[in-house]
Amino acid sequence: MIQAIRALLQFTTILPLGKTAPFDAFARNTWLYPLSGYVTGGIGAVLILLLPAPPFILAVMATGLIFLISGANHLDGLFDFGDGLMAHGSREKRIKALTDRQMGTGALALGMIITLLAIASLSSLHQTIIAASALIFAEAGGKWGMALLTTYGRPFHEGLHSALYKNTKKWSIVPATLLLIPAFLLPLPFNAKLAACIVLVLVPLFMRFLAYRLFGGVNGDVTGATGEINRCALLTVLAIILF
Repeated sequence: MIQAIRALLQFTTILPLGKTAPFDAFARNTWLYPLSGYVTGGIGAVLILLLPAPPFILAVMATGLIFLISGANHLDGLFDFGDGLMAHGSREKRIKALTDRQMGTGALALGMIITLLAIASLSSLHQTIIAASALIFAEAGGKWGMALLTTYGRPFHEGLHSALYKNTKKWSIVPATLLLIPAFLLPLPFNAKLAACIVLVLVPLFMRFLAYRLFGGVNGDVTGATGEINRCALLTVLAIILF
């Protein structure tokens, strides 16, 4: 299990963790995804709690720090998903836009909207303990969405996602959900947690529906985009409820 956690963090972050752990250790335990959210969200939360600065500056710096720690890997998936979403024509053309290495206007538009909305939502939480808790909750919840798509998102081609999908058992969403228990114990109002719980489930299910409709299935870019969009959606609903 230690090897699986190391492999998870080496896959989702750029943290210096020594010798590369066997990727198969994580591939067989993708339910561990939320643990990565606690790590990245926790580091961002420490910055919010310790740095004396206005809320907006803290929100930008914490978000940037999470991008840095994660190597902007999931952000890249969000950009690619934006291109695939905005592409016109056949399914093949959408898949080509999703999987190529060039960044188009769809990538820029979706990336800006999701990132700016996440920063604006986080900065509207003026109490530092609430903002820090919301960031951890949103990061862990975003990774739970990735675990859901990894478990139930049928791949449309061979690749990293298909390898994870084949090694993931359908019941793995249960331990992934249990890993969210600490997030629900964070000092956030009950009504905010309840609303966030609904969004937590609906966003990845909608992403799965959209991916099936547009691309015929899911790939790693869709999974990474789900993590980014789910984090943004959770921060947004928390900001609205706590306004």
